Amino acid sequence: MLNFLSKVGDYAKETLQAAKYIGQGLSVTFDHMSRRPITVQYPYEKLIPSERFRGRIHFEFDKCISCEVCVRVCPINLPVVDWEFNKETKKKNLKHYSIDFGVCIFCANCVEYCPTNCLSVTEEYELAAYDRHELNFDNVAMGRLPYKVTDDPMVSPMRELAYLPKGVVDPHVVPHTAPRAGKHPEDILQELEKQAERQTPEASSKN
Repeated sequence: MLNFLSKVGDYAKETLQAAKYIGQGLSVTFDHMSRRPITVQYPYEKLIPSERFRGRIHFEFDKCISCEVCVRVCPINLPVVDWEFNKETKKKNLKHYSIDFGVCIFCANCVEYCPTNCLSVTEEYELAAYDRHELNFDNVAMGRLPYKVTDDPMVSPMRELAYLPKGVVDPHVVPHTAPRAGKHPEDILQELEKQAERQTPEASSKN
């Protein structure tokens, strides 16, 4: 008899626990039902990448001096720099440059430490391919500049949620030219410069 009652008690506890978990799940569902949809109809709609987005790397062949700094700072020694030494000019002549974006972790160390700024990050993130060998970009493929989302006539650009104006949760109702939430770094620098200019005359007047 006691075994039967203990089994009934355990069953009741499990039932209450299951009902609790179901209620928690439904509460999240009902909460989202009252919100506006923020679905992006890709590829007809695309989010505008942030200012510091690290996408595919762009390469400028004429600026490269074959110093191989990018190879040394790369965590996985990924860039392949093929050069030959010119005895007349006593300089390296670049022959070939490539990066395998199927292996790249997009840390942008190569961009940060490049002494001639021949490397730069772009907004391009659509690198899907059927063959992973197609992701090994040479200097010609890396020299191609991608379309910006805001310049593509076939796409409706939308701001990311973090850059929407205060109180707005639907990017469809805000044009991409509208002021974003927060301030650009250059705007903050201008404000700091103005504050410094205001403080300078005050300090001189006190002296």
